[in-house]
Amino acid sequence: MYILLQTQKGERAPSEGKDLEMTNTQDMTAMFKDMMGAFPVDTSAMGDAFKTTATLNEKLAGVALDAVEKSTDISNKWTKDTIAKMTELSKAKAEPADYAKAMTEFASASAESAAEHMAAYAEIAKKVQMDTVELMMAAGKDMQQDAASAVKKATDNAASASKKAAK
Repeated sequence: MYILLQTQKGERAPSEGKDLEMTNTQDMTAMFKDMMGAFPVDTSAMGDAFKTTATLNEKLAGVALDAVEKSTDISNKWTKDTIAKMTELSKAKAEPADYAKAMTEFASASAESAAEHMAAYAEIAKKVQMDTVELMMAAGKDMQQDAASAVKKATDNAASASKKAAK
């Protein structure tokens, strides 16, 4: 604040005109580059893991989208059936007792339809569960094989490096 007020009055700031000495900082980029070069990393294992994960995600998305499509079909059919039954229910009747009969038939048919459609949803859920377990088991085997090959490669590299160091 003092410097600001002084410069507004036309006075020079205390540090103005003086050469400020800056310390030279060490180049950290070069240091990290040297350090990382001393520890070689095989990035192909990371690439393989990414590809395996992406493939698994694609298959899981396929299972989910298939289930959504089937669920939507069931919902559509259920809605159309209900509307058709309501059309019958909304028609004019000659006797008051016919309204009660129509309502009873509608309720009975709706309960039956609900049971059928819920069973269809359960079948979809069961298929999704089975497909997901199958995919996870296959992915586990693939990841196990990838890990085993990565460990073997790392062991071979360490062995060759130690042989070179021993010479």
